[in-house]
Amino acid sequence: MTQSDQNRQFRLAQRPEGLPKKTDWEFVTEDIPQPGSDEILVGIEYISLDPAMRGWMNAGRSYIKPVEIGEVMRAGTAGTVLASNHPDFAEGDKVSGNFGVQTHAVVAGKDARKVDTGIAELPAYLGVLGMPGMTAYFGLLDVGGVSDGDTVVVSAASGAVGALVGQIAKLKGCHVVGIAGGAEKCAYVTDELGFDAAIDYKNESVYKGMKQHCPKGIDVFFDNVGGEILDSALANLAFKGRVVICGAISQYNATDGMYAPKNYMSLLVNRARMEGFVVFDYAKRYGEGAQAMAGWLSEGKIKHREDIVEGFETFPDTLLKLFEGSNFGKLVLKV
Repeated sequence: MTQSDQNRQFRLAQRPEGLPKKTDWEFVTEDIPQPGSDEILVGIEYISLDPAMRGWMNAGRSYIKPVEIGEVMRAGTAGTVLASNHPDFAEGDKVSGNFGVQTHAVVAGKDARKVDTGIAELPAYLGVLGMPGMTAYFGLLDVGGVSDGDTVVVSAASGAVGALVGQIAKLKGCHVVGIAGGAEKCAYVTDELGFDAAIDYKNESVYKGMKQHCPKGIDVFFDNVGGEILDSALANLAFKGRVVICGAISQYNATDGMYAPKNYMSLLVNRARMEGFVVFDYAKRYGEGAQAMAGWLSEGKIKHREDIVEGFETFPDTLLKLFEGSNFGKLVLKV
């Protein structure tokens, strides 16, 4: 990548109805901007594709302002500093930050994070050492409040967040059950990641699987999916169980209203709680989470997997892999 390249961008052209389609995006080419005072120019090499992006496209009240029509699509990214007017960054430094779906970005130095590719390769800073890693760490430990001996169930267990949640739970002495789609993903969850059991939601009853693998009930359910799987978990909660609402990918493209939990009275019967959380609320503690995740990674206690798709122009199609369930691991677009 050189500074003579044009900057290529995907901007939101219209708000999607259901699954995003190509006409929801505008592909724009423009001159590369130059950094001003205390700014850096980043050549973006990898773009993080996350289920949360679907929610950012919608208008209305949420935990973060929506991407406006005509704006570059919001996304986590990682790349190389091409030019710097900031004392803390030099040309050639590797950085990560929310620089958007584009090939180049001028950003304030305070909005970029220098990363060490001696610890892990650059894509890992969009996964295990990035937002998914922080989500798993704080969601399970702070919101879920796991302790030794707990039974933990994780939906989307082979995905970017779920895979890390289960591994952290095992490190904390928990009995861990993952829910994933298909035999290959279920085998990965148990054989590679070390979960105690896996439930294949595509080929078996999730409710019965929970009954089988969680005979004393579920102490912590970490949910990335919502819908009927959440209902099954509510029906299998243990006394004082905790439900962590991280996401609801099964509902993000619903056009006729979201599926409402039928079994919420289980929260009353079991004196349980269900709590939603957003990882950005823990921004001031990211250093703590990153240090812990990097330590486990260096000790070989945490495994991670990136599903890297090459080609910036493939963005609209590659994003859909998240909602088809065809990605395997953290989905990353290689520019």
